[in-house]
Amino acid sequence: MRILVTNDDGINAPGLAVLEAIAAEIAGPQGEVWVVAPAFEQSGVAHKISYTHPMMIARLGPRRYAAEGSPADCVLAGLYDVLEGARPDLVLSGVNRGNNAAENVLYSGTVGGAMEAALQGLRAVALSQYYGPENRDMPDPFDAAAGHGTATIRALLDQGLWDQGDYRLFYNVNFPPLPAADVRGTRITRQGYRKESFFGVKPHISPSGRRFLWITGGPQHLPTAPGTDAAANLEGYISVTPMRADLTAHDALGPLADRFGG
Repeated sequence: MRILVTNDDGINAPGLAVLEAIAAEIAGPQGEVWVVAPAFEQSGVAHKISYTHPMMIARLGPRRYAAEGSPADCVLAGLYDVLEGARPDLVLSGVNRGNNAAENVLYSGTVGGAMEAALQGLRAVALSQYYGPENRDMPDPFDAAAGHGTATIRALLDQGLWDQGDYRLFYNVNFPPLPAADVRGTRITRQGYRKESFFGVKPHISPSGRRFLWITGGPQHLPTAPGTDAAANLEGYISVTPMRADLTAHDALGPLADRFGG
């Protein structure tokens, strides 16, 4: 199996090393793991592509490249430059430092990388590690992802739905904020919503006297509805959420058509 790996935390991120190990197990001794990851951190860039300026790409070692672009850029670089048309069997993005559940999905570069792979007609999975008081101070806060990542990907490959539609399914996996030994299992979930958690800005005055704004995040441990990704994670479960890039509000089509006379 040929696997392409990317992330949004950058080529030197510890979560990428975890995902490389997972990919190596999945690919097997006769397989190939190719890494094309951002040269610098690209958190929060969502599905951004560098459409209006070029990006530099550098070979760091065998099957290992860094690109000055987003995760989606890295997927495109992997497909059309690094692999020179030899399409991978699977694209994995992550393991992100912090959760990409609920509304975080919409900002996530990790999810953006998997989404681009799906738009290219490839099987793709985004993986993220929730942080919390029970794992953030561990020697390896990615313990749950490292301990359960391979089995989760294998289960998706064996039992997951992999369609051929225009907007193909891809998967968003979040590991709970626990040591691997305390993970309770896996749940198939929908995307949740933290009703009282919003991004905002915080002013800051630099030493030179200039005024800047820092983007601030909201609380990550607020409850979400039962059956959703963040709820499952906070209950100790791995969440697996099927997704598509189609943003149409399908539930509104019928009512709107009625109001507009068809």
